[in-house]
Amino acid sequence: MKKILKVVKTGGKLIDDEERLEKVLTAFAKIKGNKILVHGGGSMASRVSLNLGIKPQMTDGRRITTALDIEIVTMVYAGWINKKIVVKLQQLGCNAVGLSGADGNVIVSRKRPVGEIDYGFVGDIEKVNSGWIQTLLESGLTPVFSAITHGGDGTLLNTNSDTVAAEVAVAMSEKYDTRLMFCFEKKGVLTDVEKNTSVIPIMNWARYQRAKDEKTIHNGMLPKLQMGFDALRRNVSQVMIGDETILEKNPILFTQLKL
Repeated sequence: MKKILKVVKTGGKLIDDEERLEKVLTAFAKIKGNKILVHGGGSMASRVSLNLGIKPQMTDGRRITTALDIEIVTMVYAGWINKKIVVKLQQLGCNAVGLSGADGNVIVSRKRPVGEIDYGFVGDIEKVNSGWIQTLLESGLTPVFSAITHGGDGTLLNTNSDTVAAEVAVAMSEKYDTRLMFCFEKKGVLTDVEKNTSVIPIMNWARYQRAKDEKTIHNGMLPKLQMGFDALRRNVSQVMIGDETILEKNPILFTQLKL
């Protein structure tokens, strides 16, 4: 029987809200057994860019990452935010180790080819070194991954943090009973983004397709759902979406994905 491993992704407004981030980390630190945290960068990278007189370039919510931008996002994601989270987890008694994809050659990506849009130094994951992560877990350490990967050629790459979490969960499912938890500012997948009580408790593939066609779910949620369903098809045993309360022992209001 495989041991349980919980892969938790947090980001968005939770990273920017000090009080709620502390709630996330406190709940995460209390999770028993093997666990991994993956975090995004919130809006801090954009704020730092603006303070440096550099206007961030975005398309469909995705960051265009120039040679200068990759320096900024690496400093913010793999530097300040990652270490801020690690030091808080240490305070909470969780022996965390902060990582990028380059550390231990753990997440190798391919620089996204130029198509209609040149995303610059953005990476699409090709390989996750699950054995190395298992070594950390079995040593009693809790990996904390930023959304920075590498190309194996000396290049750092900006990678979507939901994708990092999903690919890590899939890779680790060979060795563990892996549960993937997308933790953000809302209670779950909502039918009305203005009403936090309008949570869809069970989202199956058919309902997802129908909601996508009828445009009844916020566009920003669609990629997360697609990744979640893809993870279930690739051997992840459970995918949950909700706020920090999904990290508690008996969460009440959240969305669970079902094939």
